Amino acid sequence: MANDRVLRVAIVGSGPSGFYAAEALFKADARTRVDMFERLPTPYGLVRGGVAPDHPKIKSVTRVFDRIAAHENFAFLGNVTVGRDISVEELIRHYDAIIFACGAEADRRLGIPGEDLPGSHTATEFVAWYNGHPDYRNRMFDLSAETAIVVGQGNVAMDVCRILAKTPDELRHTDMAAHAFEFLAESRVREIILVGRRGPVQAKFTTPEIREMGALADCAPMVDPAELALDEMSRAELEDPSNKHSPKNMAVLDEFAARALGGSSRCFRIRFLLSPTELKGGERVESVLFERNRLEGQPFALSSRGMGVFEEIPCGLFFRSVGYRGVPIPGVPFDERRGVFPNRNGRILGNGGPVPRLYATGWIKRGPSGIIGTNKPDSVETVEALRADMAETPPCEAPDTSLVHELLASRGVRVVSFADWQKIATAEIARGAKAEKPLEKFVSVEEMLSVLDT
Repeated sequence: MANDRVLRVAIVGSGPSGFYAAEALFKADARTRVDMFERLPTPYGLVRGGVAPDHPKIKSVTRVFDRIAAHENFAFLGNVTVGRDISVEELIRHYDAIIFACGAEADRRLGIPGEDLPGSHTATEFVAWYNGHPDYRNRMFDLSAETAIVVGQGNVAMDVCRILAKTPDELRHTDMAAHAFEFLAESRVREIILVGRRGPVQAKFTTPEIREMGALADCAPMVDPAELALDEMSRAELEDPSNKHSPKNMAVLDEFAARALGGSSRCFRIRFLLSPTELKGGERVESVLFERNRLEGQPFALSSRGMGVFEEIPCGLFFRSVGYRGVPIPGVPFDERRGVFPNRNGRILGNGGPVPRLYATGWIKRGPSGIIGTNKPDSVETVEALRADMAETPPCEAPDTSLVHELLASRGVRVVSFADWQKIATAEIARGAKAEKPLEKFVSVEEMLSVLDT
């Protein structure tokens, strides 16, 4: 790449991977022009819409993103949906490269009978609902049922369990959306059952997440000691010196199993080696049929196999948290099986190899894995590939962001700048102060845009 060439890069998506990609571009060459496109008027992706409201420290990473956004060559174009408001082909005309950092927006399905019965939900829609995401503000969850089942044993599943288990006082001063707090305050759920298809050693939740379930104001954790019995391969996995995760989890689970029962109005029960095979009910979910599993394979590669033994557990509320997948964007190759943009080191691949100018980072690149910090080296890898390719990539046809704004304006799209977003954020903080909360989110795009007209 010629030293005097100033790159123009469009980043699609404003979550951690998008901001880390912008940071890597600026570190490589501070002259780089970065325009970040986001379909909502608000940035930060899952840090805003996915991190639990009772975990505010995790959200402090947005201060890092704000510093990146303050770069003189950075622009935020919020309220713009790439593939609808502006096509990938049109972006290519104005940018030397496009980095897709649009995450994994859809949930994987279980593929079992009854999955779509009323009362059956994805964990993602519940999390987005209580976090005030505009797409989910009108979802309804019947919290009159006494028993809720959550299938999946990652941290998102744990978030769902914890929010269901907490008292109103434990949630009152968080940034949870007001509509969700009001419903949860009236919840009649008294038993939350977290179910995994494999054993306790293979559970993916982190130790702080499971430990927190033992320190709630009015919910007792319950584990049957028999559920913690390990087969030979799981024992070998647990005792492997490289395993820093499972022994800590097992210590917490063992402590839960030894606790005396009683004293709380709610309970959190953990079950292992069960796979849902059917959701049963007439007008809504009334029970879940599970098949008992055994584990097969070698340590760190154990898979579950049904044993033909079944157990039916009554419940009126069901959540699945079994993985996520990206969604296609017109003009970009898509791996339907994996739910990602096919790529090699971030270079998006078509039938004939790398597609010029198109790159991916974050969950749309590697699938839904890792924590917020995992996205930083992932984005650096993509940016390194992009910069290496630019020597053989001619400059874009029309290197002018004002032309992008003119095109969007001609289509009636109101672009939200980062300064606009900061005005929205200030209004949310003011709303929250009245309720002794960090902030009170606007839960519709119309509300957000109306702030900009005042």
